[in-house]
Amino acid sequence: MKKQKNFAFIDSQNLNLGIQSQGWKLDWRKFRQYLRNKYDVTNAYTFIGYKPGNEALYTKMQQMGYIVRV
Repeated sequence: MKKQKNFAFIDSQNLNLGIQSQGWKLDWRKFRQYLRNKYDVTNAYTFIGYKPGNEALYTKMQQMGYIVRV
């Protein structure tokens, strides 16, 4: 039987603001691991607005396993 692929589509600004409103800080690396372990997410797309100078952030997100869309 062929294994299903699960995808996550994340609006990073809404997620980040929602987490911050609760007084928390999101650990993006642990969140990616959680998506992989709990929901078997193979591809996690994160949509983030492009801002010049944030290229290091986009690279770091990709290294953590996210597919970054700016």
